[in-house]
Amino acid sequence: MNTYLRILSYAKPYGRFVPVYIIYALLSIIFGLLNFTLLKPLFDVIFEQVDPSTLSKYASKPEFSLSIDYFSHLFNYNFLEVAEEYGKKGTLFYVCIIIVLSVFLANLFTYLSGVVLAKVRAVVIKKMRMDIFGQVSKLHIGYFSNERKGDLMSKMTNDVQEVENTIVQSLRVVFREPATIILYFGVLFFMSVKLTLFTILIIPISGAIIGGITRRLKKKAVQSQQSLGRIVNILDETLGGMRVIKAFNAERFMKNKFDQETDYYADINVNMALKNELASPISQFLGVSVVAGILVYGGGLVLSGDSELSASNFITYIIIFTQVLNPAKEISRAVSNIQRGIASADRIFQVIDTTSLISSPPKPKALDGFHKSIEFKNVSFAYEEAKVLNKINFSLERGKTIALVGPSGGGKSTLADLVPRFYDPTAGEILLDGVDLRDFDLSDLRTLMGIVTQESILFNDTVFNNIAFGIDGVTETEVMDAAKIANAHDFIENLENGYHTSIGERGSKLSGGQKQRISIARAVLKNPPILILDEATSALDSESELLVQEALTKLMQNRTTLVIAHRLSTIQHADEILVIERGEIVQRGTHLELSQKEGLYQKLSSIQSV
Repeated sequence: MNTYLRILSYAKPYGRFVPVYIIYALLSIIFGLLNFTLLKPLFDVIFEQVDPSTLSKYASKPEFSLSIDYFSHLFNYNFLEVAEEYGKKGTLFYVCIIIVLSVFLANLFTYLSGVVLAKVRAVVIKKMRMDIFGQVSKLHIGYFSNERKGDLMSKMTNDVQEVENTIVQSLRVVFREPATIILYFGVLFFMSVKLTLFTILIIPISGAIIGGITRRLKKKAVQSQQSLGRIVNILDETLGGMRVIKAFNAERFMKNKFDQETDYYADINVNMALKNELASPISQFLGVSVVAGILVYGGGLVLSGDSELSASNFITYIIIFTQVLNPAKEISRAVSNIQRGIASADRIFQVIDTTSLISSPPKPKALDGFHKSIEFKNVSFAYEEAKVLNKINFSLERGKTIALVGPSGGGKSTLADLVPRFYDPTAGEILLDGVDLRDFDLSDLRTLMGIVTQESILFNDTVFNNIAFGIDGVTETEVMDAAKIANAHDFIENLENGYHTSIGERGSKLSGGQKQRISIARAVLKNPPILILDEATSALDSESELLVQEALTKLMQNRTTLVIAHRLSTIQHADEILVIERGEIVQRGTHLELSQKEGLYQKLSSIQSV
């Protein structure tokens, strides 16, 4: 119930929808009920079931009052006048006109209430999508190392869709149908208290049976959505790794993996359908059984003369009661469907409720730029139990370049990731101009930094938008100037539509060197005082590396740079080189100094010079 109410909270403020919906729904129910209450006077008059005393009672026009008796009296007064003037055929025509009008109005207000709910559905789903997307965008980098990307995508798409298809779609049932049942039972009580009490004692049996079925659905619904997440994950891995799959002839392996998961998903959904489809026929069977019970019990009372109902009243009573079965059936079906939506909503809220380990402080310190240095003081870091960095100490002065070298897995990239606070140290502190990074607003801190990684992260958009990414109000001249510095302008101009060429999924239409130069142009345009380069040339051929390295050299001019180097030839002019091995600084100095000392740097240098 808490999950359901939380979903509804996305429709706030309720004042935009609830009052209007209540009015439309009530009018729809009232006019729908009027259709059947008109049957009673029709039976009475057409088939001459009204005694003279009753006719004389309705011969005079009633005085106005807000009561059921007034409207009933007024209808019968007009009804009898028509009957007297036009006869039975005229009366029949009169009643039919009123019934048609009543049906029209009932359907009109049903439509209008549906329009209101459509707006509620749109608002709820939009807010929920934005909520989960915003939360995922704010979560720390480490969160994505522990979660399957496909499962996250499934939560943001399939689970939200499931909530829309089941819970939000069921709002009409949840609010309108109970009101319908209450109003109809009000009329039934008005007609016969004894008979209505009898029906109320039987109906809970149906509810108990259906409730037992729906309780079993939630567990299966959770398993279904988890399986769907794994299916999306397999698809994502297959599409992203198609080259490797084909190179290793692994199509059959991936197909079998996909086949097993889809088989499991199908089995779960068939199992759910078996239970889900039971709710409707059981409710219908039990409903008809109740009607049969009423016919036996109530009909016996009427025949014996022990009931306050006349024959025409009893027939009307039965007809009205059968209309209660439809909303009851809709409720039972909705309750079983809602279990799927609740399971999906729980998965969504699990993400939304995740607390990011990296966040801005409540009262961040003002950051007006970078002036002096970035200092690492006894910095250590561990992924859960695995220690990656151990008591790192160094200072990167403004305008200087420090290079990090060493074997793979030594902690170089992790160290660089601590500067923009993708992670926070598990011990020690990193100071920017003497202030701990954790004391600044995250957005302000990252505004000072430009990052170029080994893997060029580009988006399925134009060259222009990829270079101007995240920066508002950029002119084409500024983008071109940045591309020229990055040695990218010439090849961009030769593209089909120049700077407005779409580069495809992850820049698939470009070569590795071209993608990297666009990434560099993006960093140039941002013009940050601090630059982080993470093995930006390691994956390139010699020609591309030369062009990219030239672009990087231009980019690094007059900037404070932390560079992770795979090829030592690219960092010979660094002001200081830190050799990182197993999370510790084992050597430090300039290229010349380290080349002349025995140690890891000299060993790496000799290997690369072969």
